[in-house]
Amino acid sequence: MSEEEIHERLTRVHGIGEWSVQMFLMSRLGRPDVLPAHDYGIRKGFQRVYGHKDVPKPQAILEHGERWRPYRSIASWYLWRALEEKQTKPQRKPKARKISAAR
Repeated sequence: MSEEEIHERLTRVHGIGEWSVQMFLMSRLGRPDVLPAHDYGIRKGFQRVYGHKDVPKPQAILEHGERWRPYRSIASWYLWRALEEKQTKPQRKPKARKISAAR
């Protein structure tokens, strides 16, 4: 079945929406070209990876995501993974200590 047919059939079931269908397509059916742009984790990951000040709108992610076609599912996994990485502060170099001549 095409992704559109799957989406149409599954969303007929009360409680199953677009996000649920996208997760099913990616995780269970292994579809390589799904970009759940409304997912908050995707939006936050995109913000972190691309250094945006604010969380981007789904439409901005969809537009940028066209360059990842036909592997947008893989890009999605990387965006989620980017959130798992802890942000570390740049480490300062230790100050040089003076060594006294008298010992």
